[in-house]
Amino acid sequence: MSKERIRVGVIGAGANTTSRHIPGLQAIASVEIVSVANRTPASGQRVAQAFNIPKVAGHWSEIIDDPEIDAVVIGTWPYMHARLSIAALEAGKHVMCEARMARDAAEAHAMLAVAQAHPHLVAQIVPSPFTLRVDKTVQRLLAEGYLGDLLAIEIRAGGQFLDKDAPLHWRNDFDLSGFNTMTMGIWYEALMRWVGEAKAVTAMGKTYVKMRRGDLGLLKAVRIPEHIDVIADMACGAQMHLQVSNVAGLLGAPEAYLFGSQGTLRFCDNKLYGGQRGDKQLAEIDIPAQEQGGWRVEEEFVNAIRGRETITHTSFEDGVKYMEFTEAALRSAAEGRTILLPL
Repeated sequence: MSKERIRVGVIGAGANTTSRHIPGLQAIASVEIVSVANRTPASGQRVAQAFNIPKVAGHWSEIIDDPEIDAVVIGTWPYMHARLSIAALEAGKHVMCEARMARDAAEAHAMLAVAQAHPHLVAQIVPSPFTLRVDKTVQRLLAEGYLGDLLAIEIRAGGQFLDKDAPLHWRNDFDLSGFNTMTMGIWYEALMRWVGEAKAVTAMGKTYVKMRRGDLGLLKAVRIPEHIDVIADMACGAQMHLQVSNVAGLLGAPEAYLFGSQGTLRFCDNKLYGGQRGDKQLAEIDIPAQEQGGWRVEEEFVNAIRGRETITHTSFEDGVKYMEFTEAALRSAAEGRTILLPL
């Protein structure tokens, strides 16, 4: 259903929300951000002043319960995503939820079930941005048979040395982040756009600093790996190796390879390279203007509300798939066995 005037409430105004979502939504005609709730009233007031938001909610429930609000942007840490998304959808509000989708697969499935029970509402997860520029070109080349049979996939992301003295970040706090591990889920989501999902996962991970200091200066155990290697049997027939590391100093820029029977594709530094049997080396592949993708998350969200397009980046259905992969990887590392997907 088309709805020209859209009133948005923001719950959790972190870096991505203030740098991307709020400016992006405010740039769209007839979209108003009318209320914000943050971790503290003071931080909410700072965001409201910076972006001319008229109301600061004392509690997130005020935004959920406000009958004048049409849509909710959820920018909190993952531990609140399921609770807030479900509450907003049940209150009749469209939802844009920050990545990662939830803490675990069970929460993600609960979010999807509620979204499916309210099909007239838009439910979007903020997408992995890494490969947006080249996705359509990679998809086309695969469809045209550039690689022949896809045989193996190699993804590596790291480049920094271990920081033993860093305080406990929310991304390393299992209570706040759940099974989400560094950029592992972000890369897997991008890979799914190219080749689909995995059907079996085997992983080994390592946490080198067992305890870090939290906000109050007290030590807390760290359960999230600082280095992980994941081997996956992909439904497309390829074998995938994904390494994500916070200890691989000087590794270089993250990169992804697709190896086929007739060709190779490499993605690195937002560029795509390729070569086929008989070539001496990889060469940069031009990304046609009509295939170049980019960040349009807020535009897609609003267009979906107005009935002009369907959410593709990223649907709750795809969010569930990457949450299952993420949980399977950590379960495999902890239990020393292969985990079959879907969970």
